[in-house]
Amino acid sequence: QVHLVESGGRLVQPGDSLTLSCSASGGTYAMGWFRQCPGKEREFIVAIGWSGGRTYGAHFDQDRATITRDNTKNTVYLQMNSLQFEDTGVYYCAASSLAISAKIEDYEVWGQGTQVTVSS
Repeated sequence: QVHLVESGGRLVQPGDSLTLSCSASGGTYAMGWFRQCPGKEREFIVAIGWSGGRTYGAHFDQDRATITRDNTKNTVYLQMNSLQFEDTGVYYCAASSLAISAKIEDYEVWGQGTQVTVSS
């Protein structure tokens, strides 16, 4: 079974960009990024398939949330751009053995999360 470890979360200021990493081991999966902001439900950001196809959450696009995948390194990256206060939250990567999906229930394995805090 795949094991996921996120890293890269930290304190940033409004307008900053931040790149998060997700190291994966074992299997072939579609990979997604989600976040849990204070007082809100877990939210889908973006996902990438094994062959590189992408799908985005309702409030995101390739400029706002840039996802890349390096299969040789078993690593997925998420670059969040133009971060604002409301982007504060715990960011998770997740793996799905099914097709690329925006649904939480389609993801089988989750990382531990990495905290992103946006504050002036």
